[in-house]
Formats: sequence, C-alpha cells, structure tokens
Amino acid sequence: MPTDVKIKKGLRLNLKGEATKTFEQAEKSKTIALRPANFYSLVPKMVLKEGAKLKAGDEVFFSKYSDKTRVVSPVSGTLKEVRRGAKRKILDVIIEADETQEYKDFGVMDPLKSDSSEVKERIFSTGLGILLNQRPYNVPANADDTPKAIYISAYNTAPLTGSAEFILKDRVEFFQAGINALTKLTGGIVYLGVDKQSASFLKDIENVEVLNISGPHPAGNVGTLIHETEPMNRGERVWTVNPEDVAIIGEQFKTGKYNAQRTVAVTGTSAKNRLYFKTIAGSEVKSVLKDFEDNSRIISGNVLTGEKVEADGYLNFFANELTVIPEGNEYRMFGWLPFKDNNIHSMSKTSLSWLFPKKKYEVNTNINGEERALVVTGEMEEVMPLDIFPMQLIKACMAGDIEKMESLGIYEVVPEDFALIDYTNTSKIEAQSIIRSGLDIMLTEVG
Repeated sequence: MPTDVKIKKGLRLNLKGEATKTFEQAEKSKTIALRPANFYSLVPKMVLKEGAKLKAGDEVFFSKYSDKTRVVSPVSGTLKEVRRGAKRKILDVIIEADETQEYKDFGVMDPLKSDSSEVKERIFSTGLGILLNQRPYNVPANADDTPKAIYISAYNTAPLTGSAEFILKDRVEFFQAGINALTKLTGGIVYLGVDKQSASFLKDIENVEVLNISGPHPAGNVGTLIHETEPMNRGERVWTVNPEDVAIIGEQFKTGKYNAQRTVAVTGTSAKNRLYFKTIAGSEVKSVLKDFEDNSRIISGNVLTGEKVEADGYLNFFANELTVIPEGNEYRMFGWLPFKDNNIHSMSKTSLSWLFPKKKYEVNTNINGEERALVVTGEMEEVMPLDIFPMQLIKACMAGDIEKMESLGIYEVVPEDFALIDYTNTSKIEAQSIIRSGLDIMLTEVG
C-alpha cells in the first residue's frame, strides 16, 4: 500500500523555459571530465597516469580515505590530462573518448539470486558505489556502513527540472534490476517517491515502498521524504540514489557493462534547443547546448541548486538539467518601489503577481539587493516543511556551534533543503553555503 507524503509549506515556482519532452541524441563529446568536486569530500588518488589507455568501467581514481570508493571511466579512450590547482589539488581528469566505445566486462549477475555481501562487493568494487550518497552530510556512501533505508525520489518538484518518469520510460527493465540490487544493501526499506497525481509506471516497480508525493517544492526532495518516513538521529545512516543512476546500476548487473548514460534536459528561456539530450556523464557542455542567447548564465543543474559552468566547460557528473537564463546585470530603476514591476514573482506581495499563482515567469540571476542583517520575519519558516528552526540552525552553523547544530537538526538537512530560503529571504544570505560549511564542521569533528 503506497504511503502519502503531503506537505503544505513550500513554494510552487512556475517558470518559463521548460524542455519539450522529445529525446535527441547529443553530439558525441570529444572529451569527458571527471571532477572530484562532483563527489563531495572525496580526495582522489590516481590509479592511472596521463597517456594511459582505458575502457569504459576502468578505475581512474579512488578515495584517499577508502579504496572501496572508486571512480571509473564513463568512456573508453586515453587519459589526456590531469588538471591540478593549488598544492597540486586535482581539479579535473580529462579523458579523450574513442570513436568506438569498448566496455570492461564485469559479467552478468542476478541480484535476487545472489548473497547480499556479493552484491555489495560487486557495487563497490566496480565503481557503482560512487552513485550512492550518504545522509547525513551528503557525501559518497561508505562501503563499510549498512544504511537503515535507501531513498530514491523520482519526482523533482524544483522548477525547470527533467522528468524522471520521461527519462526512465525506455529503461524500466534496468531500473527494476537496479532496485533489486539496492534491496540487498540495506536491512530496511527501499523507498521510491513518485508524483501522486501521475499514473506512472514507476508505481508498479517491485521491491520498493512507493511514496505518493504531493505539495509544493521541496516536497520531492529526498530530505523531505526521509523526514516524513524515517527521521534521522545521530549515528544513523541512510543512502540516496538518483533515479537514472538506479538504471545505470541495473544495466551493469544485467549486461556486465558500465553505461554512464546521462539524459540532460536543456531548459531556461535563454536556451533555444530545449529538448532532452542523451549523452554521457561528464560530457562537454557544447555537446548538448548549441544555441543560446548572449549575456546568459549556464547552470549545470536547476536554478535553485545548480552550479555555474562555462560554454566550454563540462556537465556536472550527476546533473539531469542544463539551465540557461539571462544574466541579471542590469539595475532596476526604483526597484524598491512596491507594485512597480508586476511581472516579477514575489512572495511578499510587493507586486501583483501573487494574484496569479499559476502564471509562469521569466527569471534572471539578479538577486535584487545585497546581503543584509538577519531579521526574524518568519519568511524562512514559510518555505521549510521540515520540523526544524531554519534561522537558528543557520546561525549555529555560522558560529560553528556543534552542540547547537546537533540539537537543531543538522543531521536531517543538506544544502538543497535550504534552496528556497536562498530564493525568498530578504537578508540575501547564501543559506546553502552556510549549511554546507556547518555540515563540513560536523563531518570533521563528529564523523
């Protein structure tokens, strides 16, 4: 029997620039980038040197702190360059892709007929473990842990995001195989969040507990699902997986090949080719983005949590969106006057946009002001469905107070849970960055 997850606090952001639900094969990316920064907290140790030949699935680097946390190549080709920064920190590992792809053969395995230890060994030894994230801290999963539950959200309520249901419609068999493998990693439940209003094939997936999601963003966030089903306490671990990564895991079990296919929805009003492109994780931005307006910002991810990338850069390894919106580098004359710009979305009713909740708006990157003092207004609580005090937690993170962070629920949150606070609060603080710094303190001091 499916469980309903319904929230009332939050915000429905209706923005212009959605991708048309049509698949297109992206231009083949000549090079692929593996960026350690995409695997937060991972300090890489290289396995191969520049010039080495490799197949898709060959190990490229592993974590300094655990050789079971491995990153493998998404393509076959040549390790072209290891880009380093200050103190020889590895920034990018660039792989030049072959014209014809070769795959390392891991062999076929039926997870339902295999022992849990065998499935776990397979996942972490073949580089699939990097697709699993651990809560708390939102870092790569530790192979030595056993999570109390595993969560997958196939309903992203953030604006201008790709539809997981559409992305997975041709990969249902692999998705089911991936679910079967994940059930062997936990003694608890594998939860799958879906849109309650949709007659989705995902509701028929076996070996999961379906969560019917309804409500405004962040209803579809994994953090919301955890909070509503099995809230976390100190010392507990849960793992989370992106829907398309479940299909990657399943395909490797069924075919023996590591196929790091990434479906990227190109969205945003500045992009002219708003479609779903099939490419490879870590591909060049220009392989999917051909035509966009000048003076635009390219974001790998969605408008709330994505990262800025350049046109000659690379996609985030995990992102299913590439969003292009206008740069907000123009001042608004008398922008502080209420009811002057009624075409701008507002939560504070300083424009008449609140009278038209279903209207779609065009946004840019302008934050309409500079950082100001934190004032108790209740704004943050309006968009925070979790049972926490967001402003007090932000202050505790800024102060680095470990005891207060613990008592205020730091283990339950990750930066994306505070994305709407970044968007709505009048103080203009970077709440997501502050929460990330607080999590880093906890990771270092508590572990």
